[in-house]
Amino acid sequence: MKTNYHTHTTRCQHATGSDEEFVLSAIKGGFQVLGFSDHTPWKYRTNYVSNIRMLPDELPGYVESLRALREKYRDQIDIKIGLECEYFPEYISWLKEQVKEYKLDYLIFGNHFYHTDEKFPYFGRNTNNHDMLDLYEESAIEGMESGLFCCLAHPDLFMLSYPEWDHHCTTISRHICRAAARLNIPLEYNISYASYNEMHGTESFPHPKFWHIAAAEGCTAIIGVDAHVSKYLEEQKYYNRAIEELKELKINTIDKLL
Repeated sequence: MKTNYHTHTTRCQHATGSDEEFVLSAIKGGFQVLGFSDHTPWKYRTNYVSNIRMLPDELPGYVESLRALREKYRDQIDIKIGLECEYFPEYISWLKEQVKEYKLDYLIFGNHFYHTDEKFPYFGRNTNNHDMLDLYEESAIEGMESGLFCCLAHPDLFMLSYPEWDHHCTTISRHICRAAARLNIPLEYNISYASYNEMHGTESFPHPKFWHIAAAEGCTAIIGVDAHVSKYLEEQKYYNRAIEELKELKINTIDKLL
């Protein structure tokens, strides 16, 4: 099946298109399953306000909107409702309460910050030294070991800002991949930067060297569009290319998380 479990909404403040437009684009793009996993809100104990995620009081409307769309388009596409979450130990109990209250279908693990974005910088912009790579590895493995998440999104996110692949990248990637294989957690082959990489001649993610390690360590992959614009779900080129790249890697690939 053609599926995507990584879809955002305008509530995260950096996506465009109505909830329904994402659904219609997914149908047009040939998807049988569309999972929404917008950036989770966090009920901070400080006065910090994030500009990359919904607010806690937007969560009920998010779920209500997607439930209505799931019913409206039930004969055309299967809509799942989830969140993309970091591993913030201080706030995990609150997160578990939201999952239970709103009967969310799943959580994917977006390892964007070390323990909280109140204090720590974004890994995709500030992982430019070995210390930050070590923190990325530590939080990735802690999060996977928590048992909360059904996959690790963009596991090679650190290559958005790390200058050039080196031995330390190989080491932390091997540790992350071994943990994912041990815990039976799929790694997301995230194609959101595929067009950017092609246009600029860069290798951010999906990074070939990371995925060769993932294949060697016996990991499982699932393709994720990470759609922040509804039209991304209509684009066939990079999704089809991802299928072929994963075949070449001979990595076990799945199409369902639930």
